Amino acid sequence: MRIYKDFHFEAAHFLPSAPEGHPNARIHGHSFRARVSIEGQPDPKTGLIMNLSDLEVALTDVQQALDHRLLNEVEGLGVPTLERIAAWVWNKLANRVPGLAEIEIARDSCCEGCIYQGPGHGSGHGSDRTPMAAE
Repeated sequence: MRIYKDFHFEAAHFLPSAPEGHPNARIHGHSFRARVSIEGQPDPKTGLIMNLSDLEVALTDVQQALDHRLLNEVEGLGVPTLERIAAWVWNKLANRVPGLAEIEIARDSCCEGCIYQGPGHGSGHGSDRTPMAAE
């Protein structure tokens, strides 16, 4: 069973790898939605996998680190792609949130997003690389 909680943040970024003249090479902003999913079995006494109020405390710290920031300047984030933001959020929560199962980062106005299920999950191109490796 999974539960989730969303938070939103507004932030700017640019992608240094974008071709010259491409809009993504310039500073621009987005409204982001982050969904944090927790997996587990409900406690027989409380009926809860995790108290969502406790999860909200952990998410507030992450949200404040990203909201109204230039993401390129957020320590440890590196090049702020959807993929890197999802891995960064995972890394910030992994030791604080038992049962962490999935991070989704979305730019709903662009109809795009990324789902990250933790290091070592899945296969394919790039799966042997550290998601936060410096470029």
